[in-house]
Formats: sequence, C-alpha cells, structure tokens
Amino acid sequence: MFDLGLCLKLQDFARVVKAPKAVLLALFGQIVLLPLIALGIGLAFGLSPVFFLGLILIACCPGGSSSNIFSKLAGGDVALSVTLTALSSLITLVTVPLVMAWATQAAGAAVGITLPVGNLLKQNLLLMLLPVLVGIGVNHFRPKAAAAIDRVLSKAAFPALMVLISVFFLQHYRTIFANMATLGLCVTLLIVLSAGSAAGLSRLFRLSGQQRRTTVIEVGMQNAAQAIAVATSPFIFNNPEMAIPAILYSLMMNVVLLIYVGVVRRRKAV
Repeated sequence: MFDLGLCLKLQDFARVVKAPKAVLLALFGQIVLLPLIALGIGLAFGLSPVFFLGLILIACCPGGSSSNIFSKLAGGDVALSVTLTALSSLITLVTVPLVMAWATQAAGAAVGITLPVGNLLKQNLLLMLLPVLVGIGVNHFRPKAAAAIDRVLSKAAFPALMVLISVFFLQHYRTIFANMATLGLCVTLLIVLSAGSAAGLSRLFRLSGQQRRTTVIEVGMQNAAQAIAVATSPFIFNNPEMAIPAILYSLMMNVVLLIYVGVVRRRKAV
C-alpha cells in the first residue's frame, strides 16, 4: 500500500472524469459483482461458516497492487489500473466492514463468530489508508526518492506475498489439504466467473481493448494480504482457517491470470 502511494498523482484520480465508464464499470465488478458471485458459490457448495466468511472476505477486499504489473504485461491501460487499485482501496475501507458485518451476522453468529467492526475499521485505516497517504507524501515532497523506493518495492512485493503464503501454508497444511478440492474449486470458480463477467460487461459497454484487459485483471485480482490480515488478526476474527480461501485464491489468481495474459499476448502477436 505504501508502494501504491508512491505511484499516485492527482491526475490518477482525475481519470474518473476522463474515463468514467471504464472506472465505474471496473469498480462495479470489484465492489458489487465479486461479493455477489462469492455469495452464490458459497451457498451452492454449502461451505462451512468459517470458509464461507473467508470466501466473502477475499471477494470484498480491494484490488491487488500486482494488477498494475499484470495490466502492463497484458498490454492494458496501466494508468487506469493504478487509478482502480487506489479507488478500490479507499472505497473498501467502508464496504469491507459493511459486507463482513452482514455476512458474519448471517453465517457466523450461530457458531460464535463475531466481528468487532470498530477494530476492523481501525486496522484498515492503519494498514490500508495510512501507508498510502505516507507514500503520496513522499512522492509529493521527494519524487526522486519515491521513484528509487518504488523500483525496489515493486519487485519485492510479490515475492514477499509468496513468502507469507508459504509460511501460512506450512503452518496449516493439514487443514488446507483436507479442504483443497472444494475450496480450490470455489476460489477458481470465483476468479473465472468474475473475470469472465468483467470481460462480458466490458464488451457490452464497448470499452477499448486496453481498458477491457485492465478491467478483467482488476476484477480478477484481489488483495490477498489484506484478507489474511483481517482473518488472522487477534483484534478482529483471530481465525487462521478463515484465511485459507485467501491463500488458495492468491495461488489460483496468479495461475488463471497468467494464462489470460499469455492468451492475450499470443493473440496480439498473431
């Protein structure tokens, strides 16, 4: 999130006015469509309350910062990708507590799972908003330093996420393997259905090819680290099992979207 702030400029937010259709469509896919698809999948597969909440949690998190790199690889609109990642990170400061409060009341109350909404808001402000604001400040007052830091962090962010996932996987491998078939299918369906829906809507509303590719990637790539932080935080859910859908999502997300990027690049080369 700090690295995202390092890349942000005021003109990134002005893109809402310059390309409102693309921005609004992608945000609709992320903020509204994804949680609805997750809800349908969770109900269809009869997931346990913990895994159901974990699936909803990853679906209502903001877009992942790696989406900017994927958009570049796919020949998408990188500037639009940065704008969408920033806006979704800000909007979900409000929507994640709202969606998770409803989901917890609906699915978790019967098994004793509760959500301290105040703690979730505080943690999101600390881990999501504050780093972005600090990054924006560094970029504004020390642009050369911001560029130098970004060159390091942009390369380190993805390996750091993989280390986090690997450590978590080793700690909870028995539970993960026991539920791999069902949860793996659920998260894969979530990625494929959401990305496919984004592609369909992008064509329906006649977005450009660059905007369409970026929309597919933004809707299909969520911030797994935030979902893990919320699920495992001792101040919020304090439930490592709830983070398992996010762990599997992060793995399948990269597989599915790398295949998508490969198909796009091959088509462009023909």
